[in-house]
Amino acid sequence: MTDRFAIDGLPPLRDVIDAHGLAARKALGQNFLLDLNLTSKIARQAGDLSNTSVIEVGPGPGGLTRALLMEGARHVIAIERDARCLPALAEIEAHYPGRLTVIEGDALTQDFAALAADDGPTAIVANLPYNVGTALLTTWLGGVQWPPFYVSMTLMFQREVAERIVAGPGEAAYGRLGVLAGWRTDAAICFDVPPQAFRPPPKVTSSVVHLTPKSAPIACDVAKLETVTRHAFGQRRKMLRQSLKPVGGADLLDRAGIEATRRAETLSIAEFCALANAL
Repeated sequence: MTDRFAIDGLPPLRDVIDAHGLAARKALGQNFLLDLNLTSKIARQAGDLSNTSVIEVGPGPGGLTRALLMEGARHVIAIERDARCLPALAEIEAHYPGRLTVIEGDALTQDFAALAADDGPTAIVANLPYNVGTALLTTWLGGVQWPPFYVSMTLMFQREVAERIVAGPGEAAYGRLGVLAGWRTDAAICFDVPPQAFRPPPKVTSSVVHLTPKSAPIACDVAKLETVTRHAFGQRRKMLRQSLKPVGGADLLDRAGIEATRRAETLSIAEFCALANAL
């Protein structure tokens, strides 16, 4: 198969990885995406990027970065913790003058809203490192300011995590993450990515999820919502009057108008918001 990235005038991605000695490091949650059709497909899930800046976390050797730029992203801000990858990213930066900014650092410590503040409409598109993906998503979903700094998020997770993000009441995967994502966004799984698309191949299938912020989610304090969902799903097999005892138990449920004998997985997002507002 012809390496699709050869058409952008840069070397094929496998050659870049070999030339820079970029063996993926498990400690950094790295799995480099080598299926070049898929990287462009991920970029296209974010929609028209011609007037949009993109924040990418964990670009590695730059496969998705190159796809985003080829698909027309106005500006890409790539945050990379692994200094070994910086020379490869510098080659892309030189190839697309003024359109790529590389920041060396830990994504968990970045002020993303500040990065996007002077850059117009901003989308987040990333093949997130497995070991920080959920933490980053909850940070982006849990901001005090809403609507948020981004217009959409197109992110890759392990399939199991993706299912938790989009799950609703009554589904086995429904939990804290599904409540938080469903409260503030419309989320959907776009497609799956097989292990063999990566180097090294992970042991699990991955999925790309697209999330669009709701302009006016139910009024609710995010910290209180996280508190009630943590307790409710922490003992999900128990009735809510028991699992919610630390935060008011039956009295809290009564104030929210919810039967004390129900279990967490049966509650709608609106009911969880009612619990948070009654806390």
